[in-house]
Amino acid sequence: MATLRDILRKIGAVKKTRQITRAMNMVAAAKLRGAQMKMESFEPYARKFSDVLGNLASRIEPDVHPLLVKKEDVRRVELLHFSADRGLCGSFNMNGINRGEKWIREQKEKGLDVSLNLVGKKGRDFFTRRGYPITAAQIHLYGSVDISFVNKMSAGFIERFLNDEIDEVYMMYSRFVSMARQEPTVVKLIPIEPPRQSEEEAGKTQAEYVCEPDPEDLLIELLPKNISVQIFNAFLQNETSEHAARMAAMDNASKNCKELIETLTLVYNKARQAAITAELMDIVGGAEALKKA
Repeated sequence: MATLRDILRKIGAVKKTRQITRAMNMVAAAKLRGAQMKMESFEPYARKFSDVLGNLASRIEPDVHPLLVKKEDVRRVELLHFSADRGLCGSFNMNGINRGEKWIREQKEKGLDVSLNLVGKKGRDFFTRRGYPITAAQIHLYGSVDISFVNKMSAGFIERFLNDEIDEVYMMYSRFVSMARQEPTVVKLIPIEPPRQSEEEAGKTQAEYVCEPDPEDLLIELLPKNISVQIFNAFLQNETSEHAARMAAMDNASKNCKELIETLTLVYNKARQAAITAELMDIVGGAEALKKA
């Protein structure tokens, strides 16, 4: 049985841990507010951009641009995978990594060659240790990435696609649904598939866009920008999801610390009471022995 001093030492250690988890929870909450504001500010632009692109694509031939044309023989695919640079965010990283491994297995079962383009230290370390083919890896970008960097990244994908180095490009990131829910999401980047309207949307009156220049030239101009918009949105979504997951993880850790302190305090009180009882029994036994003497 642990001594009273050992139990007190454990209680003190857990209290210090709770202070750390509370502080990390507050830091994550502050970062979450900033990241969520950026994400919510960009989301209307991304949504309207997608609407305009879908409207233009429905008015012209699909083979007007190479980025819209599917290759007949698909052999090489690449995955742009997003993960966090740090841990202590519960199962956030492993959910995305496991989803990525599952996707890779599915592509290999189809007989395709898969390469990875990684964003985030956790994903880079994981896939590097397991020997997956990695084209490029970027770390410590969250919070500082801008659209110019994203444009360079999308230009690299487009160039390799047009040079037949890769046949398809996919992207996997954690989509922020709510504070308690972040979903690993896979989207196809290249070739571009214009958003399709549902039956309900098709029945509604759609806005008629007057284009200058003509829709074909405008679509050619917007297609590369659409890839950048999707990648930049993935950065914002993944960063917001990471902070939300870390905030929830630290909150759960603080609650667990509180429960552990209560349990250890109860154990300490029981051990202390047992020690007092044993001392009293010794005193009573000594007194009885003196009386008999």
